[in-house]
Amino acid sequence: MSQQETYRTAGFGQPVPRGIRPGIVVVDFTYRFTDTIYPTAADMKSEIAATRRLTDLARTKDIPVIYTTIAYHRGEVAMLPWLRKATGMAALIEGSRLVEIDADTGIQPNDPVLTKKGASAFHGTALAALLTGARVDTLVVAGATTSGCVRATVVDAVQSGFNVLVPGDCCADRARGPHEANLYDMHQKYADVTDADDIERWLISLPDHR
Repeated sequence: MSQQETYRTAGFGQPVPRGIRPGIVVVDFTYRFTDTIYPTAADMKSEIAATRRLTDLARTKDIPVIYTTIAYHRGEVAMLPWLRKATGMAALIEGSRLVEIDADTGIQPNDPVLTKKGASAFHGTALAALLTGARVDTLVVAGATTSGCVRATVVDAVQSGFNVLVPGDCCADRARGPHEANLYDMHQKYADVTDADDIERWLISLPDHR
């Protein structure tokens, strides 16, 4: 039995229903991950450009766009177990350029930016409340990294009651293997993994939410 048949027989990989009130969460496209002068970064230019197509369109239709960053107070660094495992993350100090959203994303002054301490955009933040307040029924998740903060956000999103779509060409990682493996697994269990063209067509088809 092939891998695909194994998952299908087990009842995975069913299509995600799409609602009429989407929201977009752009996870951690900050300079620490997007500017290759830093060791934790990778070239994410094409993924950022594909994401920007969607966020620029979303704003014209009054679809909420929310960004996230990871940032720590210096006093937190020694206390957090994640930073002992992933020591490269300890440089993400509040107020530094490393934690700023990359300007190439096209972020706008009215776009909320949520600061998180862990992988998921939901953990310890107001994300669920913001999405519920905006009556979002289908969440589009983009950003970095696919195998880390994107995946954690997707899992928490579906567990929080949202239908989830992941445009794979809007997600980036440091290595191809983890990127592809995690997109495959998310598609089987938590979300529909698609692409920016598909999401763009869907957003265009929706009524404006003004």
